[in-house]
Amino acid sequence: MILVTGGSGFLGGAVVRRLVARGDAVRSLQRQDSPGLRALGVDIVRIDLADRDAVVAAATGCTAVIHIAAKTGVWGTYADYFQANVLGTRNILEACAVNGISRLIYTSTPSVIHAGGDVEGVDESVPIATHFETAYPATKAAAERLVVAANSAQLGTVVLRPHLIWGPDDPQLTARVLARGKAGRLRLVGKGLKRIDSVYIDNAVDAHLLALDLVAPGATCAGKAYFITQDEPMPQRDLINGILRAGGLPPCDKSISPPAAYAIGFVMEMIWRLLKRQDEPLMTRFVAKQLATAHWYDITAAKRDLGYEAKISVAQGLQILKKSLQA
Repeated sequence: MILVTGGSGFLGGAVVRRLVARGDAVRSLQRQDSPGLRALGVDIVRIDLADRDAVVAAATGCTAVIHIAAKTGVWGTYADYFQANVLGTRNILEACAVNGISRLIYTSTPSVIHAGGDVEGVDESVPIATHFETAYPATKAAAERLVVAANSAQLGTVVLRPHLIWGPDDPQLTARVLARGKAGRLRLVGKGLKRIDSVYIDNAVDAHLLALDLVAPGATCAGKAYFITQDEPMPQRDLINGILRAGGLPPCDKSISPPAAYAIGFVMEMIWRLLKRQDEPLMTRFVAKQLATAHWYDITAAKRDLGYEAKISVAQGLQILKKSLQA
């Protein structure tokens, strides 16, 4: 039995469906129900990962864990992110220890190494950042450290850092680009010339299953973190406009300077705090920096240790996305 956390999410659901398709028995820990996964025979356990005893009990009889569930986004209290991302991961590690589970794949984010400037062609030797402007990367970094430290003779762990996952049914990058494009509120920061990489959903799933099948105590990949991307860095505007074209929308030709985006983000954060709003501002300083800087990575290690490759190119992924949006 493979235990997956976050099966109701975009990546988690895709991983669960792929596992089922290849014949694995799957138990999914998640907050919300997923009738579609139940229909596939998935054992769904609705749970709060911050509940240590419930997590330990839910892992009974499992042989491996793929821990994807997390609180994402760029807005909210540190305490909320800590409960979901750090305490939840700590409980997963406890569940592995109590139940004798020997394999753990943890889904992290490249944001853990982002110190504010351009990130171009770096590999996993770059250390985790020491300062974060928002709780999400801070708590993901803390959780990643826990997972790497837990690698032992009893438990083999692998950390995956997929970057900007997108594709059909993506509620984040794809949905936001299309929604803002339709509303005429999309702007490129710095003309969108900074190079970024991303990863198409099917390729991200491939990486998780490759790691699952290879990890074991003492394995080459055990105790290591890996960037996962398309290995296809391109100007940010090319990916954004590709998504817009897939949705039948005109390309974005409006831009804003990085300093202006940062200033707008600062003002919006202040307004949201004064009004005590819980929803995410349209712009924050963290998002402004992300949009104004380059983000692409050297994935040599993932190719070498995991046998990973992006089987679906960006162009192919955009064609699949287009067909799904036209359906």
